[in-house]
Amino acid sequence: MHDLDFDHYHELGITEDEAAAIAQLIEEQDTLELLTIGIDIGSSTSHLLFAKVVLRRRTTDLSSRFEVVDRQVVWTSSIIHTPFREDGMIDAHELSHFIADAYSAAGLTAADVDSGAVILTGEAIKRPNARAIDELFASQSGKFVCASAGHELESLLAAHGSGATGLARRRGETGLHVDIGGGTTKLALIDAGEVLDVAAFAVGGRLLAQDGTGAWARIDDSARLVADDLGVELTPQTAADPEVRRRICERLAQVAVDEILGAEPDALGKSLELTTRIDRTATPAYLTFSGGVSEYVFGHETGDYGDIAPELAAQVVRQLGERADIPAIDAGQRIRATVIGASQYTVQVSGKTIHISDPSVLPVHNLPVVHLGKVDSATADRETIAAAVRRGAEMRGVDLADPIAIGFGWEGLPAYAALEQLALGIQDAAGGVVRAAHARDRR
Repeated sequence: MHDLDFDHYHELGITEDEAAAIAQLIEEQDTLELLTIGIDIGSSTSHLLFAKVVLRRRTTDLSSRFEVVDRQVVWTSSIIHTPFREDGMIDAHELSHFIADAYSAAGLTAADVDSGAVILTGEAIKRPNARAIDELFASQSGKFVCASAGHELESLLAAHGSGATGLARRRGETGLHVDIGGGTTKLALIDAGEVLDVAAFAVGGRLLAQDGTGAWARIDDSARLVADDLGVELTPQTAADPEVRRRICERLAQVAVDEILGAEPDALGKSLELTTRIDRTATPAYLTFSGGVSEYVFGHETGDYGDIAPELAAQVVRQLGERADIPAIDAGQRIRATVIGASQYTVQVSGKTIHISDPSVLPVHNLPVVHLGKVDSATADRETIAAAVRRGAEMRGVDLADPIAIGFGWEGLPAYAALEQLALGIQDAAGGVVRAAHARDRR
């Protein structure tokens, strides 16, 4: 709170209570508190949470901006198995009831929510109606600033939400974050708190799972690839054999450990890659884990939920121990990492210096954000900016021809020459694809 000279206020005939009220008003102008929601609909499980995010204005020489100074989880839902219909599509009706019940249990309504995100991840994003479900929840759940996550964005959210970026910042070291979910594994290389690169591949704890009758009838295409590699015919009957499941998990773990350690993948490993491999510009000193499988990695979960998560975790731990001497650290959040990232790390508020040529386009909601990293005003040039825009779009799986928002950290003063290079770089990266899209739309 701003310091006040109470003796001076007494001279003006203002009481201490009135002076304190004035101080509080000043504080409120520089502090913003938001209620956010994160909804995670994944291959294996779905859940949500509400969080409070406090932002405070930081004033610099020529500009000011709001920075997140506090994050608190307000309420968390139970974790449910993602409901699928018999035809393999996500059951939107059941999910709608789950979300409505969560709001009711938390004592909140959609009008109470300032910001948030629906995140469809892993295999769930492949379902034919995934986009419709994403938009349905976004329209029902308040003012959303983020859409469904591709593999790259999910990697970023898991790295932030797990606490891995904060851990790397505190340690001043490079770490590799590993998020093992139901259908995919995501990697994020983090140096001193900054995510350098991300990757994803199709290894997860529910590639084989039981249906409601107890039969091992859920067989993912990735599990079939592994079975073919092993020369095993995978059916609900053969999948019921614990030895078959052990062999499949052993092979999946080999693929995962190859990716984690940066070893050259074999043919199966390459076929399971979902993105380009991580550019290892730095060597990780430790590993962190999140995702449902990580609950077994760290021994926080021992239950059997009708899938291969426990065996996969055991195989990953064993093979890492045999092949490398690198510590694994629990960064704090595991199965809820992505939803925490969605609810708490997708918020940004502008400072005082704002201009828009056409205010009628506002407000704008549901735009994916392409983040460029840090821009140094002393060295900013259009070529570097353009490359950062293209790379940021690739990491987040967005098309530069579509409406997007661009975010970046700024070092130094907002000098005109540097801002001009920033604008030119964005124009170089997006101008061509936007013009092509407009020309296509006119045809």
